[in-house]
Amino acid sequence: MIITGRSISGGRGTGKLLVSPAPISFLSGVDPETGIVVEKGHPLEGTSVAGTVLAFPYGKGSTVGSYVLYALTRNGHAPSAIVNTEAEPIIATGAIIGNIPMIDRPAIPLARLRTGTCVTVDGDRGTMEYDGTLRQDDEEKVRQGSPRITGK
Repeated sequence: MIITGRSISGGRGTGKLLVSPAPISFLSGVDPETGIVVEKGHPLEGTSVAGTVLAFPYGKGSTVGSYVLYALTRNGHAPSAIVNTEAEPIIATGAIIGNIPMIDRPAIPLARLRTGTCVTVDGDRGTMEYDGTLRQDDEEKVRQGSPRITGK
Protein backbone atom coordinates (compact mmCIF):
# COMPACT_ATOMS: atom_id res chain seq x y z
CA MET A 1 0.00 0.00 0.00
CA ILE A 2 1.21 3.51 -0.76
CA ILE A 3 0.74 6.03 2.05
CA THR A 4 1.01 9.64 0.96
CA GLY A 5 2.56 12.41 2.99
CA ARG A 6 4.59 15.57 2.51
CA SER A 7 8.18 15.49 1.30
CA ILE A 8 10.70 16.96 3.76
CA SER A 9 14.07 15.46 2.77
CA GLY A 10 14.74 13.73 -0.53
CA GLY A 11 15.97 10.24 -1.29
CA ARG A 12 14.73 6.71 -0.68
CA GLY A 13 15.18 4.66 2.46
CA THR A 14 14.05 1.12 3.17
CA GLY A 15 13.96 -0.74 6.46
CA LYS A 16 11.85 -2.19 9.22
CA LEU A 17 9.48 0.32 10.72
CA LEU A 18 10.19 1.42 14.29
CA VAL A 19 7.19 3.32 15.67
CA SER A 20 7.36 5.49 18.78
CA PRO A 21 4.23 6.98 20.34
CA ALA A 22 6.44 9.61 22.02
CA PRO A 23 8.47 12.50 20.61
CA ILE A 24 12.24 12.00 20.39
CA SER A 25 15.05 14.30 21.50
CA PHE A 26 18.22 13.45 19.62
CA LEU A 27 20.41 15.58 21.90
CA SER A 28 21.07 13.33 24.92
CA GLY A 29 18.15 11.11 23.90
CA VAL A 30 19.96 9.07 21.22
CA ASP A 31 23.63 8.08 21.44
CA PRO A 32 25.31 9.36 18.24
CA GLU A 33 28.03 6.70 18.50
CA THR A 34 25.66 3.72 18.63
CA GLY A 35 22.22 4.89 17.48
CA ILE A 36 20.65 3.56 20.67
CA VAL A 37 17.85 5.50 22.37
CA VAL A 38 19.21 6.36 25.83
CA GLU A 39 16.50 8.70 27.13
CA LYS A 40 15.32 7.29 30.46
CA GLY A 41 11.67 6.21 30.37
CA HIS A 42 11.29 6.65 26.60
CA PRO A 43 9.21 3.87 24.98
CA LEU A 44 12.21 3.05 22.72
CA GLU A 45 14.85 3.19 25.48
CA GLY A 46 17.57 0.64 24.69
CA THR A 47 16.48 0.24 21.05
CA SER A 48 18.75 1.03 18.10
CA VAL A 49 17.38 3.34 15.40
CA ALA A 50 20.16 2.36 12.98
CA GLY A 51 18.84 1.20 9.62
CA THR A 52 15.20 1.49 10.66
CA VAL A 53 12.47 3.67 9.26
CA LEU A 54 11.90 5.68 12.40
CA ALA A 55 8.34 6.95 12.87
CA PHE A 56 7.51 9.32 15.73
CA PRO A 57 5.16 12.26 16.25
CA TYR A 58 7.75 15.08 16.25
CA GLY A 59 11.12 16.04 17.63
CA LYS A 60 11.79 17.81 20.88
CA GLY A 61 14.73 19.46 22.56
CA SER A 62 17.71 21.50 21.48
CA THR A 63 18.63 22.56 17.97
CA VAL A 64 21.82 20.56 18.50
CA GLY A 65 19.61 17.52 17.79
CA SER A 66 20.03 18.32 14.08
CA TYR A 67 23.77 17.73 14.39
CA VAL A 68 23.19 14.49 16.28
CA LEU A 69 21.22 13.21 13.27
CA TYR A 70 24.15 14.27 11.05
CA ALA A 71 26.59 12.48 13.42
CA LEU A 72 24.44 9.33 13.29
CA THR A 73 24.83 9.35 9.49
CA ARG A 74 28.59 9.90 9.69
CA ASN A 75 28.91 7.08 12.23
CA GLY A 76 26.77 4.65 10.21
CA HIS A 77 23.98 4.48 12.79
CA ALA A 78 21.30 6.73 11.30
CA PRO A 79 17.77 5.59 10.54
CA SER A 80 17.30 4.76 6.85
CA ALA A 81 14.35 7.20 6.80
CA ILE A 82 12.16 9.26 9.13
CA VAL A 83 8.37 9.67 9.23
CA ASN A 84 6.84 12.34 11.49
CA THR A 85 3.27 13.27 12.20
CA GLU A 86 4.43 16.88 11.91
CA ALA A 87 7.98 17.87 11.00
CA GLU A 88 9.59 20.67 12.94
CA PRO A 89 12.85 22.49 12.15
CA ILE A 90 15.19 20.43 14.34
CA ILE A 91 14.38 17.03 12.81
CA ALA A 92 13.87 18.42 9.28
CA THR A 93 17.28 20.13 9.33
CA GLY A 94 18.96 17.02 10.73
CA ALA A 95 17.39 14.82 8.04
CA ILE A 96 18.47 17.21 5.30
CA ILE A 97 22.09 17.61 6.44
CA GLY A 98 22.29 13.90 7.27
CA ASN A 99 20.87 12.87 3.88
CA ILE A 100 18.07 10.92 5.58
CA PRO A 101 14.86 10.66 3.52
CA MET A 102 11.94 12.12 5.44
CA ILE A 103 8.21 12.69 5.09
CA ASP A 104 5.56 14.01 7.42
CA ARG A 105 1.77 14.24 7.58
CA PRO A 106 1.18 10.60 6.53
CA ALA A 107 -2.41 9.93 5.44
CA ILE A 108 -2.63 7.14 8.04
CA PRO A 109 -1.95 7.89 11.75
CA LEU A 110 1.34 6.52 13.08
CA ALA A 111 -0.55 4.57 15.78
CA ARG A 112 -2.04 2.37 13.02
CA LEU A 113 1.40 1.38 11.68
CA ARG A 114 3.07 -1.79 12.95
CA THR A 115 6.65 -1.87 14.18
CA GLY A 116 8.66 -4.42 12.17
CA THR A 117 6.79 -3.93 8.91
CA CYS A 118 9.08 -3.47 5.90
CA VAL A 119 8.61 -0.01 4.41
CA THR A 120 10.24 2.27 1.86
CA VAL A 121 10.09 6.03 2.23
CA ASP A 122 10.45 8.11 -0.93
CA GLY A 123 11.31 11.58 0.30
CA ASP A 124 11.24 12.99 -3.24
CA ARG A 125 7.64 11.93 -3.82
CA GLY A 126 6.42 12.20 -0.23
CA THR A 127 5.28 8.58 -0.05
CA MET A 128 5.79 5.45 2.01
CA GLU A 129 5.36 1.94 0.62
CA TYR A 130 3.91 -0.12 3.48
CA ASP A 131 4.05 -3.92 3.09
CA GLY A 132 1.85 -5.02 5.96
CA THR A 133 -1.44 -4.80 7.78
CA LEU A 134 -2.61 -1.82 9.77
CA ARG A 135 -3.63 -1.78 13.41
CA GLN A 136 -7.31 -1.15 14.00
CA ASP A 137 -8.12 2.18 15.58
CA ASP A 138 -10.22 2.27 18.74
CA GLU A 139 -13.38 3.38 16.92
CA GLU A 140 -13.11 0.46 14.50
CA LYS A 141 -12.58 -1.98 17.41
CA VAL A 142 -15.75 -0.70 19.09
CA ARG A 143 -17.76 -1.15 15.87
CA GLN A 144 -16.49 -4.72 15.57
CA GLY A 145 -17.28 -5.51 19.20
CA SER A 146 -13.74 -5.95 20.50
CA PRO A 147 -13.86 -7.08 24.13
CA ARG A 148 -10.77 -4.98 24.98
CA ILE A 149 -12.26 -1.65 23.94
CA THR A 150 -15.56 -0.28 25.11
CA GLY A 151 -17.55 2.59 23.64
CA LYS A 152 -18.01 5.79 25.61
